[in-house]
Amino acid sequence: MTDRHPPSPLILVTGVTGYVGGRLVPALLAAGYRVRVLVRDPVRIEGRAWLSQVQVVQGDVLQSGTLDAALANVEVAYYLIHSMRAGDDFHARDIHAARNFGAVAQRQGVKRIIYLGGLGDSSAQLSQHLRSRQQTGDALRESAVPVTEFRAGVIVGSGSLSFEMIRYLTERVPIMICPRWVYTRIQPISIRDTLNYLVGALATPESIGQIIEIGGAEVVTYRDMILGYAEARGLRRILIPVPVLTPRLSSYWVHWVTPIHSDIARPLIEGLRNEVIVKDDTARRIFPQIEPVNFATAVSRALEKLAASEVETSWSDALISSQPNHQPAVLTTHEGMILERRKLIVSAPPSAVFRAFTSLGGATGWLYFNWAWRLRGMLDRLIGGVGMRRGRRHPTDVRVGDALDFWRVEAVEPDRLLRLRAEMKVPGLAWLQFKAEPMDDGSTLLTQTAFFAPKGLLGLLYWVVLYPLHSLIFSGLIRRIGQRAAAT
Repeated sequence: MTDRHPPSPLILVTGVTGYVGGRLVPALLAAGYRVRVLVRDPVRIEGRAWLSQVQVVQGDVLQSGTLDAALANVEVAYYLIHSMRAGDDFHARDIHAARNFGAVAQRQGVKRIIYLGGLGDSSAQLSQHLRSRQQTGDALRESAVPVTEFRAGVIVGSGSLSFEMIRYLTERVPIMICPRWVYTRIQPISIRDTLNYLVGALATPESIGQIIEIGGAEVVTYRDMILGYAEARGLRRILIPVPVLTPRLSSYWVHWVTPIHSDIARPLIEGLRNEVIVKDDTARRIFPQIEPVNFATAVSRALEKLAASEVETSWSDALISSQPNHQPAVLTTHEGMILERRKLIVSAPPSAVFRAFTSLGGATGWLYFNWAWRLRGMLDRLIGGVGMRRGRRHPTDVRVGDALDFWRVEAVEPDRLLRLRAEMKVPGLAWLQFKAEPMDDGSTLLTQTAFFAPKGLLGLLYWVVLYPLHSLIFSGLIRRIGQRAAAT
């Protein structure tokens, strides 16, 4: 007789287009759980490596009528949703959404909700956003469903908003005029440790109904974080504190120096005046197996991804035009990088598109403004770089490790993908990637992405100065690749 094991519990994850939610899903799958995700727009998670392994339900926590299908037959639901914009109504929206979710979870018989909120002394004068994070937990508890609320401060990992602000400021500003909040004490936690707590709670009944403060192995200040990140990146930074720099002025400064909009930066900065440190030992008692790392280790882990050039990502493409025959260029960031992505529908099969972009370089050249590519190679050679003289090993075949003009072939997936890593001298790290994906009508979606990780202010200036020329060249390049593929 064959033993039959009962199916693993069905887990619902909300907020999967966000930083923590997007990383929690693969962690749960790796742990053997069945996962369902709730999204307002399923298009936003297209391309996720885990998409085929989960159930996807469309719904909106602000519309309770859309939540029953998502919460039906769910044992545990993760609530990872909160607003992060300035405005007077964000708090009311957050509370309304949490109450909707809790009420439907109770109606559908959900056994437990796990929520990731914000660290901070509830008896202190918390910023509006930190207080709202904690009151969202209270709203979830209004239902009869037990809630496990984790409270964390700065999560260290590229993509986390608080850490990304520190990252961009440190990378781009050699001398910083800093307000007093740089001396605020905080207890940052790595994303890996955060996920360990979130996943570990499922198998830890002692965590049910608890408010659990989580943090890393040490208490630091924002000044320590800035200088620690600078040290890890080999950057020299000078901080000059000033007594007066309002959150509004600070948010405008962040707006112009980083990709973070002032509407998002302002509530974040307002919360920086509050100490966010762990004052309760519940996490250590309930999860003794989790040993949080210190800030330096967390930064090192985050930067390892960049050093390993793990650049393929599906960070939000929400600004991509829905008109497939247009060629929008979208600038966004991931892992501290600038991304410039273009898409084109090509009337040819993926194999033909793949042959077109894997034949670039060498005697074939770069199809559009080839003289500019050669000029760049000459300049690189003059300053001691590899230049364009290396050509390519074979006129059409490519394999990982091949030299291709001033690029190195880093990844090849037959009839689908080619990724090149720049070996010319640039103030940072750069990649160029091409991907061919089949469409239902027999055509191919060609995606061309340039990745650039600038080092310091010089790297940022390099990108800004050359962007008009790069934009012209890359837009012409994707058109010529499409034409070449369609002609075969």
